Amino acid sequence: MTLQKNYQPDDFHCLSNQILLYTSCCERRIEFVKEVTKLLHSFTGCDIVELWIMKDGNPNLIEKAKISRGSFTFNESRIGSQEKDQITNRKHGDSDLSNLSRGILLGHYNPTLPLFTKKGSFFTCNTDKPCRISFILEDKTHDVNLDISGEYKSIAIIPLVIDNKKVGILHLMSSQNNFFTKDEIELFERTILTLSSALLNQLNQEALSERVKELTCLYRIAKIAEQTNGTLDGIFHEIIKLLPPAWQYPEVTCGRIIFDGRSYSTKKYKVFSDKMAADIIVTGRKRGLVEVIYLEKMNEFDEGPFLQEERSLLNTIAENIALIVERKEASEERLKLQIQLRHADRLATIGQLAAGVAHELNEPLGNILGLAQLANKYPDLPKQIEQDLNKIIAVSLDAREIIRQLMVFARQKIPEKTTVNLNQIVNEGLVFFESRCRKEGIELVRLLSSDLPEIIADRSQIHQVLVNLITNAIQAMPKGGVLTIQTEVGENHVSLIVEDTGTGISDEAKKQMFIPFFTTKEIGQGTGIGLSVVHGVIMSHNGMIKVESKLGIGARFEVQLPLNDESDK
Repeated sequence: MTLQKNYQPDDFHCLSNQILLYTSCCERRIEFVKEVTKLLHSFTGCDIVELWIMKDGNPNLIEKAKISRGSFTFNESRIGSQEKDQITNRKHGDSDLSNLSRGILLGHYNPTLPLFTKKGSFFTCNTDKPCRISFILEDKTHDVNLDISGEYKSIAIIPLVIDNKKVGILHLMSSQNNFFTKDEIELFERTILTLSSALLNQLNQEALSERVKELTCLYRIAKIAEQTNGTLDGIFHEIIKLLPPAWQYPEVTCGRIIFDGRSYSTKKYKVFSDKMAADIIVTGRKRGLVEVIYLEKMNEFDEGPFLQEERSLLNTIAENIALIVERKEASEERLKLQIQLRHADRLATIGQLAAGVAHELNEPLGNILGLAQLANKYPDLPKQIEQDLNKIIAVSLDAREIIRQLMVFARQKIPEKTTVNLNQIVNEGLVFFESRCRKEGIELVRLLSSDLPEIIADRSQIHQVLVNLITNAIQAMPKGGVLTIQTEVGENHVSLIVEDTGTGISDEAKKQMFIPFFTTKEIGQGTGIGLSVVHGVIMSHNGMIKVESKLGIGARFEVQLPLNDESDK
């Protein structure tokens, strides 16, 4: 449709119908504003058509849609409040036309002057003529001459009014003189009423649509949070899928959650300049962030291309993620404490049983060993009897060692802590394993720190830890391998590291390896108390043990014992 002089009101009726049609066809307000601006440009034949729309009723924040020579732009601009010196002295550098437009939008100009219509629209068909305007500020009327001359000779500024309130203005500009008539401007004013109503409807529809998307996103996050059996990884992967549909432009939106150094992102994620982020604060500590990114350059709104409501939504999502993490970690901590309590109760029961058994067996076993050693001293014993007595002595010594471990496990033996050197304990302990390693094809490697400081510890118990760890390592290498014994000093501890290239330990076995009497060895190959003894000794020394292992590759045990630990000295 192009503007024809002496056109009829029916032409404007068709224009109004087309505007209403766009209301139902355009899902987004920016699409509606673009189509309407193009329509007005085509209908009027003006060189420039520009719409100013107040943002959220704020007269200082304007969305500007402009079409000129087929090129459309849409952006957000702050115009600031209008003061007398802005118009009379031009101190702020704005053009007289911008000041005039701002004044009409704010209702500062006297609409009874010749260049105004009864409904407050301004128009002139020859901008080269002097333009004397009266404006009202601080309840005073001021007269001023405005220079709006330039390329455009005919200019019309028509207010957009909703419920008797100005919400924007329409600029029509032509390089031709006498392009408008008063009657034409009045017809435009009637059409603008339709545009204002359509724009209000579009604003409400867009606001409702955004709220529905936000509430849907938060509702689904709440449903995800109810999954008590889900892991945090799974929860984050589900939440990240909900971000794009909740934003203005889901087709170009991607999201990412970073938590404790791990990243969870949508499939199309890539770094782009237009993004917004919110920190995930768990119990007062920043643990990560959640961010939304547009993959294309979009129009400017409240926060770059993002809406103010989207900032609030992202902050709420970050808070919900923090609450989910807090509940999840609290639940896991409660479960861990329950397991520890059950484990402690089981250990106490086993400890009492072990102590009772050890005491009951210790005396008869001592008698058997003493009598066997005494009998073995008789001269001229038959060879078979001597061999049998030696077997009795060896088996008795093994049994006594098991009882000693039971006593340590049951805490029946009070630690005797003194100043010890870990390297010395290692060298003394390895003497008993060197020949065994050679026989079984195991290469023994020592990497002992030369500047290892002394520590406060029970020498015999640390020796027991070394023996148990080395015994397990040797048993894990039935076909030979490399056994590495290493010591080193840390910031506040010394470390004993026993590493093998054996069969390794499964993840399931690692969870139970320190439980008393748990073993993966065949019957008769192990008692299952060696590592529980190791764990108990390390705990009694206020130390810790780290285990790293992969099946078929080997295992690495690192015992850390504190420096200057005098708690039990």
